[in-house]
Amino acid sequence: MSDGGITILDGNTLRSLHVSLPEDTVTLTGAQVLDFAESEASQSLLGISLPPHLKSSALRRMNIDGVDDVTSFQLTELSQEQASRKLSDYLSAIADELKDDPLVVSILDGNALRMFLEDEDDFAMIAENLFTDLDTEDKGKIGKSEIRNAVVHMGVDMGVPPLEEFPLLNDILKKHGVEEEGELGQSQFAELLQPVIQELADALAKKHVAVIHKIKIVNGSEIRKVLAEEKKLNDAIAKALQGKHKNDQKSTEIIRDFLEKNGKELGLPPSEANEAVILLYDAVFTDIDSGRDASIEEDEFRKLVREILEKFAEQLQANPVYCDLDG
Repeated sequence: MSDGGITILDGNTLRSLHVSLPEDTVTLTGAQVLDFAESEASQSLLGISLPPHLKSSALRRMNIDGVDDVTSFQLTELSQEQASRKLSDYLSAIADELKDDPLVVSILDGNALRMFLEDEDDFAMIAENLFTDLDTEDKGKIGKSEIRNAVVHMGVDMGVPPLEEFPLLNDILKKHGVEEEGELGQSQFAELLQPVIQELADALAKKHVAVIHKIKIVNGSEIRKVLAEEKKLNDAIAKALQGKHKNDQKSTEIIRDFLEKNGKELGLPPSEANEAVILLYDAVFTDIDSGRDASIEEDEFRKLVREILEKFAEQLQANPVYCDLDG
């Protein structure tokens, strides 16, 4: 996929992956099995490095939790049969975790950068905006080294990978002398920025980079877990009931107020995240009988909370909400 587009990694590619250990394998340590599985998973997932939280969550699904458990498993000697089973279990656990908590990825291949370079007006505007942002003292001059900050500031949305994920960018910057002393005016800045961006675009065309966005996809999976865990659900209902005892609002209004303040703990998107969340709440509560008032018995109130959470899970499964984790 080209720059500007995104790919959702939800574990489907891993489910169709058929992986086996080398035929000459006799024994392997747990650490070797994990490394092998993570390498195979990475290749299947556009070459991304598996995030630490994904690996630890997958291990918890295998009842390997905490530093001691992980270390113990890594040191364990496994027969070929045991290693094969653990390999399959780990890949399945990663796939299951991605189903519940998908990753949002962009493939940077230089196309977006080339589009900027091909349109002189676009490039001039980008260069001017970058220069203005970096000229914090409004002197009309910036240090030559600020070219590095300009490129980093462009970011993934404009097709530039993070420095730590594309070390070659450092080499490109050094090649064009951005670490040398000296100052640049706006036109000089644009003249130096252009070949840096051109070479970066060419490098990305040869070696694409997959970048994970800091975006959380809320798809109802966490709500379904809450609905399946009686204690967690009962705790949530008990908190909601406190609101029922304090005022004479309709039951649906009490529950909505409670969920808007505490819903994140139950797997709901933050109520202030974006307009999609407001529409989600409106859709769910419009679908619920708004005639129920504060006088309903506690048992019916409990059923109403469950019914509303089930509606949220259903809506989010059909139309997931994207939340910017940096927002």
